[in-house]
Amino acid sequence: MTAQLFAGAAEPATDRTVIGENLSLPLFRTLSGVLAGHPYLKVVVDRAEHTWHLLDTAAHPFHVNYIATRVLGMELAELDAELDAFNASVYMDPARRFLLGVLSLHTNEDSEGRERTFLVLETTEADTMNGQLLEFFYAFVRERVDGRLPLLLKPANHGQEEELAAISELRVPRILSHELFGSRVRTPLNPGDATGRLRFFRTHEEYAAAEGELGWADIVAMPCLPDDVPRVAGFLNTAPITPLSHTNVLASGWGIPNAIVRDLDELVEKEALDGAWVRYRVSEDEISLERLGSEPELRAPAWHQQRIRLEPPLLEDAPVLSLHRLRAADSDRYGTKAANLGELHHVLDSRTADLTVFYGRPRPPREDLYGHLASRLGLKDPSLAELRAKAADFVASTVGAPEGVALPFSLQQHFLASSPALQQGIGKLKMALELDATDVLDSLCLQLQQLIRHTPVPDSVTRQISQAFPTAPASWGRLVVRSSSNAEDLPGFSAAGVYDSVTTVHGTGQLLDAVRQVWASLVSPRSVRLRHQVGISLDDTYMGVIIQEYVPASLGGVLVTCDPTRRADFRNVYLNCSPGSPEQVVDGSVLPQQYLYNVVEGGGRTVALGSWGDGLPAATRARLADLSLTGRLLQSHFSDTDVDKPLDIEWLMTERGDFRLVQIRPYAL
Repeated sequence: MTAQLFAGAAEPATDRTVIGENLSLPLFRTLSGVLAGHPYLKVVVDRAEHTWHLLDTAAHPFHVNYIATRVLGMELAELDAELDAFNASVYMDPARRFLLGVLSLHTNEDSEGRERTFLVLETTEADTMNGQLLEFFYAFVRERVDGRLPLLLKPANHGQEEELAAISELRVPRILSHELFGSRVRTPLNPGDATGRLRFFRTHEEYAAAEGELGWADIVAMPCLPDDVPRVAGFLNTAPITPLSHTNVLASGWGIPNAIVRDLDELVEKEALDGAWVRYRVSEDEISLERLGSEPELRAPAWHQQRIRLEPPLLEDAPVLSLHRLRAADSDRYGTKAANLGELHHVLDSRTADLTVFYGRPRPPREDLYGHLASRLGLKDPSLAELRAKAADFVASTVGAPEGVALPFSLQQHFLASSPALQQGIGKLKMALELDATDVLDSLCLQLQQLIRHTPVPDSVTRQISQAFPTAPASWGRLVVRSSSNAEDLPGFSAAGVYDSVTTVHGTGQLLDAVRQVWASLVSPRSVRLRHQVGISLDDTYMGVIIQEYVPASLGGVLVTCDPTRRADFRNVYLNCSPGSPEQVVDGSVLPQQYLYNVVEGGGRTVALGSWGDGLPAATRARLADLSLTGRLLQSHFSDTDVDKPLDIEWLMTERGDFRLVQIRPYAL
């Protein structure tokens, strides 16, 4: 449930809204709509009149419109002109007249396996009801709902959770968001529509045995898809994963449906779906899988004809540079990741970038969101110049950029040119690609990777790498070596998880091995096939390398500056985290804790606790709220010409409690 965004929508003539009546299950079903698969009903409690309004969902899509026009007699134009102030009066004023909420209907099984139906009452995520108001709201609704239906209050944000902690559960029975939805049988991850052949694998061994047979018309279903899954028509997961996993980033970048369907094995057995042709649809509120009567006539997908062109890489000699000396324009010499980290250093050091642009965009009926940003930053009626300065200071005080160096494409070029055997291997691979000789492609790639990993690095290249560090190699400590190609983070080609990073490197010997491993990942069978499918030439593809000092982390993760499952929602930032490094989140080795933070009105809520039984302390969650707002502010600078284009940011919290951003790139939509 979200606060009102658009006012002024036309309302249907039929209106079955009732006032003051008690609520029975038949009446609930008459008035309710469906959201995320659950029937729901909007509720307005009028404290002044000591009554409530049960809104006909079809007639009244917004609480605020109803209160303004039907209760207070306002015109919609008048509401539009004062929308933020009006919202504050009904969602944030401790002395408010109206209490706004939603009743949703759910079912689960009791301890004896019998189905139990119950109602859940919640407010909007931006609502700041204190404990006294929450208790009054619950008691008022409980008194008027059929006593045979259990009623639970779901706090809509962390603030409400903390307020309820002081109130007995006997007085206010409750359920937390992650408790309600953590066991959801079906969860949309990426919207899409696909017709294809369902391939259901119960184990990774079954998948591995059939992997070579998978084609573009297959829909792959298994407990947790591997990161190296080939490009297919759709994904289905039968076990929980995060929307920020590599496989879902790939699904998003490829524009294919992806969902969690935990009862799929039952559906497959009941409907004999394994190997059957199906129509698979995923939307924000629904997941459907329809068996087709016969094999359909399928056209090759659009990406078969898609051709992605790269800007020509610059291969003339370039120095190994510290990351803070790079800018975004250096991506044609050092790769996208390195250039973005260099640009991040510039933003944090110079504080000259305008980080308020996202909030300056009109959001009808609002002219802009500057007032909301000022509130988030603790300012009252600032000038635009003051707001921009405060935003820049806030970001610089919240996060840091990693220290390290970037190796240019020219070093990889010198290395490849130093060996006739490497040149011969590259020539064979190019010929196979030109002839579309897919039967020998994998073996040629693996042979070339082996050559790259074991070919000596020329002394001139080794010297340039060593000279980039201010101290002797023995004192470097643990290093992290990351890929930075020009063939990733592109529109239509994200390459998430495709290239290698090496996170445990000590000394010169291991460093050179790690650099060669990263270079070799550019010609892995999977990366070559994926680029070839979209027309990216091997001649145009090069790999830069980032070398960073390892920073121990108490917490790490990924945030994207949108809600991946509700793309039109501009309010929320989605954040995943787990103890340790961000890699655990993206590689799917653990199920992370998941949070949503509202960076317009404020507030956050827990979506899932993942592999951990307890949530983070309130102080840490407050720090993550600052990190989420920082991500949204950085979007203003890194989104280029489309200010609504979200970012994908890998981050870590050091043992001292500081945030470091280790990667920043566009989020594939």
